[in-house]
Order: sequence, then C-alpha cells, then structure tokens
Amino acid sequence: MKYVVLLTGNNRMAINEFFTYMDNTLECINTSSRYDDIMNHLKYISPDVFVYCLYGESPDDIKRFDNVEQRIEELGVPIIIVGNREECEQYKKIVPNTQATFFQRPISAQKLEHSIVDLLDKRGTKKKSAESAAASGSAAVDLVMPVLQVEPPKPPARKHILIVDDDSSVLKLLKGYLAERYDVATAINGKVAMKFLETKRTDMVLLDYEMPEENGAAVLRKIRENNKTRNIPVVFLTGITERGKIQEILALKIQGYLLKPIDMEKVSSTIKSVLGRR
Repeated sequence: MKYVVLLTGNNRMAINEFFTYMDNTLECINTSSRYDDIMNHLKYISPDVFVYCLYGESPDDIKRFDNVEQRIEELGVPIIIVGNREECEQYKKIVPNTQATFFQRPISAQKLEHSIVDLLDKRGTKKKSAESAAASGSAAVDLVMPVLQVEPPKPPARKHILIVDDDSSVLKLLKGYLAERYDVATAINGKVAMKFLETKRTDMVLLDYEMPEENGAAVLRKIRENNKTRNIPVVFLTGITERGKIQEILALKIQGYLLKPIDMEKVSSTIKSVLGRR
C-alpha cells in the first residue's frame, strides 16, 4: 500500500519529481497554498505526510503557513520541508517552534523518497507497538471471559464509479472522498476511460467536460455508441456557468452536471440520486 503525500509550495519542479519519480511508493496529491484548499485535502484525503517544497516564499507566505502547520500537527500528520539551506534557515527563523523535518536541496529524488518512506515506516512501527501493548493489557480478560463470536452479515456489493478528468489533483481529491463508500477508478483522458470500459464495468461515470484533445462531449458520444456502455449514467464535471452553455450540455441527455470548484456535498447527493434510480 502506498503512503499518501500531500504537496504544496512554489517549487513546481520539485513537486513534479514526486509525481514522476516517486509514484511507485508514494501516492502524490498536489494542493495550492490556500488555507481552505489545504484543509479540504486534509479532510477528504487523510494524507500520511505533508510536504512543503520551498522556492522563494516570502516571510509573509511562511507566516501564513504557520497557522496551517499547527492544524496539520493537531491531526497527527508529519510535516516535511524541502528547500535549499537559506530557505530552510529562513523557515526555522520565522517558525522557531516548528516540528517539521527538513531536507536540504540539492538532494536526489531517490534519496528523498527513501527518507520519507523510512520516516513513515518508523512512525507506523511505533503505532503498531503501542496498539499491541494496549491489546496485551486486555488479553487476560479475554481468556477469563471469552466473547461469543457472531459472524456479521455480509455488506451489500459496493457501486463502482469511474472518474475521468485531465487534472490529476481533481482525480485524487474525488477518489479520496468517494473511496470510503464506492469502488472508484480514475482515467486521465477519454482514451484511458474507454480502454478501461472495454474490459471492466462501472455503475456511473463522472466526466470532465473540458479536456484537451478529446472533450467530454466526444467521450460521451463514444460511450453512447457502444452497446456495452450506452446505458451507463454520465454526470459532467464542468467549470462552465453560462446558461446557454449549460443548456447545450443538458441537451446531450446526461444524468446531471456538477460545477467546479467541486462541492463535495453536491457530489455526494448527485451520486446518490443517480445510483438510487438504478
């Protein structure tokens, strides 16, 4: 199982290295440095670690992040700061009580990846040891007073949702939010989505309307032209708010649309409404 890493900061090159070179062991998710964006990701993604990639942040930027750092620490999520020596020293000076772990550039992607995994593995070992100690404390009681084990009823089969969007942060945000209640697959474009549907089934498609090369309308056309997929309900994800454009979208006979930026409560209610009719 991959560790989930939530990334922010001005150093886009460093963030891209996480997605390019560390994807085998880390599930990387990018967020902006806005307080609300970070809080939403923390709520819906529950990352294992938060990484701040510094590059030219001003003292005011770091002071604003100090409030975020305190909230992240309250949630028990470790913080890692990546920057050159001057940037790391500036951060420590502005936030003297920081509990973050610092890695100074230059550092290879491989070494940084191994260091993060090692840090998280050690935290996981400590947590398991604490849980084991707590469990052993109740072992004697379990021996004296055995509990009748009743096999719980099997839960109903989970519905499956395919999310298609060219923005990887949207894919991961939605997947993190929905995965607790549904089986979720993601596709970065229409080609990948149709390849998935050739061999697998889904109960519903959340489809980005505005994608390069092949937009949502084109992908929808392919879904409807295929006898195997033509009856799958489709809900568009779109940033379009113009009334005329919305009417054009609805004319495609979809089961609904969700406006970006995404309102998670609206996503949940729309999915329940669509799947509840099946």
